[in-house]
Amino acid sequence: MSHISNPLPILDGAEKVTGRLRYLDDMQFEGMAHAQLVFSTLAHGRIIALDTARAMAVPGVLAVFHHGNTPDNRYNSTIWFEEQEAPEDERMFPQVVRHVGDRVAAVVAETPRIARRAAGLIRVEYDILPAVIDPALALDGSAGPDGLAEEVRFDYGDTDRAFEAADLIVDTTVSTPRTHHGAIENHSCVAIPQPDGRILLHSPCQSVHAVQVVCARALGVPASQVRAVMSPIGGSFGGKAEPVLEPLCAHFALALNRPVGLSFDRGETFTATRTRSGARGRVRTAVTGDGRILARQTDVVSDIGAYCTGGHFLPGSMSQRLCRLYDVESQRFRGRAALTNTVPSGAYRGYGSPQIHAISEINLDLTARRLGMDPVAFRLKNLIDPYAVDPVTGGDIGNARIRECAQEGAARFGWQQRRDRDRSTGRLRRGIGMACATHINGCFPGFHEATTATLAVRNDGRLDLTCALHDLGCGSNTVLAQIIAEVLQVAPADVVFSAVDTDICDYDLGTRASRMTYICGEAVRRTSESLKAVLRSTASLEFNCETTDLCFDSGQVICAGQGREMTYSELAAHAARRHLFLTATETYRATANPGSFAAHFAEVEVDTLTGVARVVDYLAAHDLGRSINRQLVSGQIHGGIQMGIGFGLLEDIGLDPDTGKMKGDRFSRYHMVNAPEMPKVEIVLVERSEPTGPFGAKAVGELATIPVAPAIVNAVNDALNTELTCLPLAPERIAEAAR
Repeated sequence: MSHISNPLPILDGAEKVTGRLRYLDDMQFEGMAHAQLVFSTLAHGRIIALDTARAMAVPGVLAVFHHGNTPDNRYNSTIWFEEQEAPEDERMFPQVVRHVGDRVAAVVAETPRIARRAAGLIRVEYDILPAVIDPALALDGSAGPDGLAEEVRFDYGDTDRAFEAADLIVDTTVSTPRTHHGAIENHSCVAIPQPDGRILLHSPCQSVHAVQVVCARALGVPASQVRAVMSPIGGSFGGKAEPVLEPLCAHFALALNRPVGLSFDRGETFTATRTRSGARGRVRTAVTGDGRILARQTDVVSDIGAYCTGGHFLPGSMSQRLCRLYDVESQRFRGRAALTNTVPSGAYRGYGSPQIHAISEINLDLTARRLGMDPVAFRLKNLIDPYAVDPVTGGDIGNARIRECAQEGAARFGWQQRRDRDRSTGRLRRGIGMACATHINGCFPGFHEATTATLAVRNDGRLDLTCALHDLGCGSNTVLAQIIAEVLQVAPADVVFSAVDTDICDYDLGTRASRMTYICGEAVRRTSESLKAVLRSTASLEFNCETTDLCFDSGQVICAGQGREMTYSELAAHAARRHLFLTATETYRATANPGSFAAHFAEVEVDTLTGVARVVDYLAAHDLGRSINRQLVSGQIHGGIQMGIGFGLLEDIGLDPDTGKMKGDRFSRYHMVNAPEMPKVEIVLVERSEPTGPFGAKAVGELATIPVAPAIVNAVNDALNTELTCLPLAPERIAEAAR
């Protein structure tokens, strides 16, 4: 292999670190006006009066928009194809606001400063309505019929009989916090009316086709009337999977017939976009005396906030992740998504996996403790084998190598030696913990899981890829360039990516569900092979030789028998004279959804006086089939660990239980793990090729953060001999438990 597994630096890295890469807020559009939103200060209330006169009197104000003069079309911001059905409870501007930070009005003015000043002059009068902040209260019937957004039940095997036969039943309740993505780039959008009556949207999004269909529904127009183009994205982690600003921006621009930009500041991005849903789960695990899991019963409630968005998918998503990691004969699952008067939730790196794994892996550690078993040995006794059947979908889980992750990871971490050492009983105490996890590779067998790619040879010999692929800043375009380079024997830097644009790219789901490398990478690999066949057949005409006599090297087609060679640019020129074009298009439809797997190991030091827990050593063992770019894999895992430590120890938006107001609404109030707080991280890659992936590759990006929090919580409990289960383990919680 010439390019696969090479630690190639990210292709646009130099542009980013030098500031040459222009993000949407760096771009200037002629004649652009600027919008500023007015947000609800109540968790629940009906707008009964809206005074906009003083705002409209400010010089430079162009318009004020609100529920009385904007479309009342209902939509769901999480849809991503035209025929998709989902609960439609969002409006551009609702008359009944449902959370602090809900949209009340917008001022559009000549400058951002004028818009902000005028927005502050708008006066709103509310009829205050009862607010439900606690998801448990939302589900008990007192909050009305809309408290339950979705319920999923899943049951296989004879669970009741298995519990009767158990030697031990461990009952645990675990809660996880509402967390925010913290991407460097805030949310923004620019909308530009087109001469043909359409609207053009520039958006740092995860799916241009989702932007297109959501905006079309909100505007009440055909999707063909909306064109979406992806701008460079400064991080997302799921936060930009849903078009939050785009429907508003599109309407403003169409109404005023001029470009309009809308950008959030950091506080607005916290309080008026999306978060990871909080969850509370009760798990009852039935085991034999020697550590065999007989059955599990899980009941999870997810707090999805004020609007459904994609919250109705969460219970089903959690059930699938839960059931494809351990070989459990009987399981009963109940998952509910609760609507509350809080900021809406949405996708956030793992989409339900971090929550359900925290719930299940903490329970398993406590089960191992009560059995008197080593946590690694307990898991090894129950982990699934390669090609086991997924009880939810009925398909197999692929070449699953979670056992090797646990075994090799424990050995490299020195798990047994650390467990055997003497334990401190002083102020500073150390403990170790581990957790296993799995995640999906795409959306198969549902949701239009297919990618279309077109690859063409430019006149200068470079390769132009046209595909609705969204690099979120993590280097996925670099990985795709390496796949193309491997097939066609060019330098990855010679691959050019056309704009991600609904006018030129065939439909694609976008970047979600860990599908970029596994699904889109395979589509690109197959397209590259098709283009290679085109190059071979075209070159055989030029050389007047058999196609089998040709080989490829360094951007050239070589006929060894004749001692002749031709660069791709030369071949393109010759082909043009024959009215031939060096291009290929392939649509790849997924046929499988294997699991990616990981086992993570953590050592913590806990200060029993202050309650501060510090991660001092960490090892992550990952089954990713095969790494396309080891440097980017390492970056994904390091970043995932940073997020996971925050999820386990620090991060929580902190909703006020009485008002629903977010406490952690800016970085100064929302505590994240910074570089000095990161531990030494060792990475073990278990590379056992996945037959259905490009060059054997599977996903790593979302999985990297999933087992981190439970591994750390388990380590803290090991250090203190406690049973802490409420995340994050903030210092006050740890100090109280230590006392």
